[in-house]
Amino acid sequence: MNSVILIGRLTRDPEVRYTSSQMAVCHFTIAVDRPRSQNRDQSADFLRITVFGKQAENCGRYLAKGRQVGVQGRIQTGSYKNRDGQTVYTTDVIANSVEFLGGGQNGAGRDGDKSNFAGSNDGFGYSMPDDMDLPEEFETTEDDIPF
Repeated sequence: MNSVILIGRLTRDPEVRYTSSQMAVCHFTIAVDRPRSQNRDQSADFLRITVFGKQAENCGRYLAKGRQVGVQGRIQTGSYKNRDGQTVYTTDVIANSVEFLGGGQNGAGRDGDKSNFAGSNDGFGYSMPDDMDLPEEFETTEDDIPF
């Protein structure tokens, strides 16, 4: 079984490109914290994520450096020859699902819209209308969910 679930923060803005058949391909890297052990500093792994199709376009539109995401997918290894003729080995996570979590850039996406509503189930974020009437007891917050 080849399955991975990760939660991390983008280390830079995502890159979206298109194949010759006009399929969107998005690449970004996330930093995933390693568990702390006694007498050691916090460390992280930096993992390259690849997303395809409509979800790739949404990642390019709504994600930015610092944004927290949950990624579910599979690990894929590969290799290529660099300019010096040396073989370089790669390990990527091919995402089946990307959930937009937490709020990078004060909760705003790359275009400045609020698209990080944590109750979203579609994996693409949710924009809460400004004129939505909420009960007085309900309090909106930009804080990360504590679980």
